[in-house]
Amino acid sequence: MRVAKEIRTYCPRCNTHTVHRVKLYKKGKDSSLRWGQIRYQEDRKGYGGQKYPRLRRTAKLTKKMTLKLECKECGYTSHREGIRLKKLVIE
Repeated sequence: MRVAKEIRTYCPRCNTHTVHRVKLYKKGKDSSLRWGQIRYQEDRKGYGGQKYPRLRRTAKLTKKMTLKLECKECGYTSHREGIRLKKLVIE
């Protein structure tokens, strides 16, 4: 799917339609110090191996792409709910 680099859409801070810069949202690196991750590593430590069965087959072929919209007037960033796409091109 092709998306323009700039689109005119609603900005909640300006309370009007303004021009927004479009980028693709990317997830940050997971922290290894989160409590769930620490507990998971403790369960895997030593003899006994993997605690949960590893997911070998995945049902979904595509991921949901989320757009990051930045208002050019006030700089407010909002996300637009993603749809399933094989490829997203921002032009």
